[in-house]
Amino acid sequence: MKNSTRLSVNINKIATIRNARGGNMPDVVKCALDCEKFGAEGITVHPRPDERHIRRQDVLDLKPLLTTEFNIEGNPRDPFNELVLKVLPAQVTLVPDAVDAITSNAGWDTVNNKAFLSRICRMFKESGIRVSIFVDPDVEMVKNAVDCGCDRVELYTEAYAREYHANREKAIEPYVKAAEEAVRCGLGLNAGHDLNLDNLKYFYDNIPGLLEVSIGHALICDALYMGLENTIQAYKRQLL
Repeated sequence: MKNSTRLSVNINKIATIRNARGGNMPDVVKCALDCEKFGAEGITVHPRPDERHIRRQDVLDLKPLLTTEFNIEGNPRDPFNELVLKVLPAQVTLVPDAVDAITSNAGWDTVNNKAFLSRICRMFKESGIRVSIFVDPDVEMVKNAVDCGCDRVELYTEAYAREYHANREKAIEPYVKAAEEAVRCGLGLNAGHDLNLDNLKYFYDNIPGLLEVSIGHALICDALYMGLENTIQAYKRQLL
């Protein structure tokens, strides 16, 4: 029987809506707690230097109230590193996004960045934080992530989502190989980016060792029509 895969809800888009008007509507902390109440097994945030969605204060406010796993993702430079070490989430996901990136758009080159990533992994793990490295579905990048000292890799699934309707068997092929390599190397496996109610079930059914998916944009879009509780339950049903 396949192990269950945890759903971590990325609440960045909730913060984007709030920031568009100022004030505190919708309330990011309340929404995160509601996500947990409705069945989410984790909450993900991706604070960026310009605070255009999740703010530093949001991260500080969330930590003492969440009862599920807290995952903070971002580019491991200060002040991000300082925030993570202050908050001590269950997991930090290292993402090589540029300051001006609209959203994450590539995984790490774990070969050319080995020294840097090794130092960062060691720093966070010494504070008791599980470390995941965001990678493209490339066997070599997964294999070399082991030498960086991480606990998990997160597969960047944008290419899979983009190609899913044209040829889902071809779209998932590199992800299966990357996942098999992660399992072989003893790495935990996460995935995220553009997963949705159309493509999530097929991904789940075909990827070995999948521990967690982090989903935000599509889930919040679906919630506009279905409501947050129904949407979270719909996503969880894809992971059965």
